[in-house]
Formats: sequence, C-alpha cells, structure tokens
Amino acid sequence: MSTAISQPLVAAPKISEPAAFGRVAVLMGGTSAEREVSLDSGRNVLAALRARGVDAHPVDGIAALLEALSAKRFDRVFNILHGNKGGGEDGVLQGALEAIGVPYTGSGVLGSALSMDKIRTKQVWASEGLPTPKFARLRHGDDMRAAARALGLPVFVKPSCEGSSVGVFRILAEADLAQAEAFAAGYAGELLMEQMVVGDEFTVGIFGDTALPSIRIVPAGEWYDYHAKYIADDTQYLCPGLEGDDEATVRDLALRAFRAAGCSGWGRVDVMRDRRSGFQLIEINTAPGMTSHSLVPKAAGQIGIDFETLCWLILETSFENAGVAEVRER
Repeated sequence: MSTAISQPLVAAPKISEPAAFGRVAVLMGGTSAEREVSLDSGRNVLAALRARGVDAHPVDGIAALLEALSAKRFDRVFNILHGNKGGGEDGVLQGALEAIGVPYTGSGVLGSALSMDKIRTKQVWASEGLPTPKFARLRHGDDMRAAARALGLPVFVKPSCEGSSVGVFRILAEADLAQAEAFAAGYAGELLMEQMVVGDEFTVGIFGDTALPSIRIVPAGEWYDYHAKYIADDTQYLCPGLEGDDEATVRDLALRAFRAAGCSGWGRVDVMRDRRSGFQLIEINTAPGMTSHSLVPKAAGQIGIDFETLCWLILETSFENAGVAEVRER
C-alpha cells in the first residue's frame, strides 16, 4: 500500500507592493531557434505582471536589453528567453547581468550553462549516481550509425544545446538515421544520442527548494514532439502524474537532479519511467515555457497558485534574502 504524501509548500509572496520591484524588463524573443515560443511566453508573463501593478515592459533580445540597461532604464530582469545563441538559458546573459549588477530571475551562470548542454548535464548526473539513459556524444562528422549500433536501437538523436524539441529525431531502425545524418551534416554543434526509454513521460516543476506536483504527459501521437508541445489540443496532462511513494520518488529525484546541475530559482526537470529500469532523468529547462500549453503553470495551479501569482513569485526570486529586506525599507 502506497504512502500518501503532503502537497509541496511554496512560501507566500514576500513582497506586497509592486513598486518594490522597480522597473522590470521582461526579456523575450531573442535570436535562438526558440524565438517564437519565447515571444508567446513573454507576452503572457508581461500581461500577468502588469495585471498585478508591476511596472513591466517587453524587451526583445539580449542586445536590446544591454542597451536599455546601459541607459539605466530597468532595475531588474524577468528572463523568459528560451534556448542558446541569443536565447537566455546558456549562461551568457547571466554573466553579463552579474557583471553589471542587475538582478534577474532563474539560475545563475553555472546552472544555466551546464543544463543548456544535455551531454554535460548527463555526465554530471552519472557522476552523482543519478539515473539517466545510456548515451553517446556525437561531434561533427562522427559516425552516427556506429554509435547507434553500439548503444542499440531504438535511440533519440538531438542537439546537445537546443530545446523545445528542435532537431529531435526518433530512430527506430537504421534506415531512420538518414534524416538525422542530413541534419547533422548542416549542424555545427554536438549531438546527443541516447537510448530510447519505453514508458511514461513526466515533468516536474521546481520552485526554490520545492518540487511541484508531477505531470504525466500523454500525447495523442506516438511521442511528445514540437507539435504536441505547442500546437495540438489533444495532448493530455495528468497532474499529479503519480500517487503515493512513486510521486514522492519522482519529485525527490527531480530536485536532486536540479541541484546537482547547479540550478536555482525555478525550472523544470523532465523524467521518463522505463518499464524495466525505473525513473530516468532526461533534461533540465531553466527558463520553462509560460504559454497556454506550458507545464509549470499547470503544476502550480494544482496547488492553488494561479498564473499571475506564479509570475510574481518568480520575479521575487530576483532578490537575494538581504535584498528583500533592503527593498522593504525603501
């Protein structure tokens, strides 16, 4: 018989007055492959913060933000950029903001840079004894077919440093590799090949030191691809995705994985449950989507945190503990 677990505890808002945040840049868009998803997320966050009276303004991309900050037009940044190379999840933005002393939401330089790189994240997890599917690192020009034979089909092939299911290939038979090889020929970065996990798919939102209720993802099609994530209306999201000890286990694993990668603030950890080997860690997202299809808002809603409150709480994470006291004294 499974043991029931209590709902996660998320602290009540520490700041009561929107003016305490000052002028907030909602950083969205950018130049990564995930630009359109980021714009959608950013519009939702902007509307939520403004509805709570926050002096929030949209800023499209890192270059525009740095120009605005040099003119001292903003006091802090709500980062909802997605991806790397012009997205705000690879540590570059975080390093720039820390260098000029501007507070921001989400993970710092290390957590952002490490978790953006799926291969290095899995290497850290493996060193910590955390479960993750067997994988191979593919440099430009490496023999993809040899790697697939060594791992054993079926496998997934994906860019190590992209998100939102960009450039992901599901390889069931060796003939399926042709499309992935064509993509690899024109892609300069490293690719991750990992053994396919056969079983249920889950995601766990992280807020501070709390793992939110898990979500089990049930796509109408064979797998959870870009269409199922952002377009389809027939994908099912079951929250909480598990019960009792299983739910406690997946939340604990997600929180351990998040911390091991040096992440902080808020984020999301994707997990699969293999029918034979149990839970397997897949990847971390340090600036999860905030669209109508996004999962962290769904999990927060399960414990009574509406979208506007969630955005407020995330914005609060731009303060360190001492910083909150200083703001309250203004």
